[in-house]
Amino acid sequence: MLGLDNIEKIKPGGLELKDRLVSVNRVTKVTKGGRAFGFSAIVVVGDEAGTVGFGLGKSKEVASAIAKAVEDAKKNLVKVPVVNHTIPHQTSARYGGADIFLRPATHGTGVIAGGTVRMVIEAAGIKDILSKSKGSSNPHNVVKATFKALLDIRRPEEIARLRGISLNKVFNG
Repeated sequence: MLGLDNIEKIKPGGLELKDRLVSVNRVTKVTKGGRAFGFSAIVVVGDEAGTVGFGLGKSKEVASAIAKAVEDAKKNLVKVPVVNHTIPHQTSARYGGADIFLRPATHGTGVIAGGTVRMVIEAAGIKDILSKSKGSSNPHNVVKATFKALLDIRRPEEIARLRGISLNKVFNG
């Protein structure tokens, strides 16, 4: 998923997942016999406790496209570091033409994000965050850029272990 091989995937069994429909797009294939209409859907699922995933589904009907997208999203679940209802540090990512910037916020700020980014953030269970989406507003690329930014985040404990220093030195040093 997104070319990030070091990310561990999570099994959906036993999780209380909620799905959010990000976008449905009607696509048309022009053939000799006329136009054939189909639908593509992008869905974000999450347990609102740090686990989130997205999926794409295509079908001739809207309902089955959404169902396929939900199944695909459950196969791509990942864990996002959430500390005190926000992210540990600021991050940004680019996917295609979409550019996303995420910054931690103090308690009580809420989710300051646009529609597509907001769905991913809320599904992940992040309650306080500041974000800015620049460039393309294509929902597919915005979702993928948001995931890329969230997957670049590392926990303070992990950084302390990698540097071989104490947790206090990570913040004060």
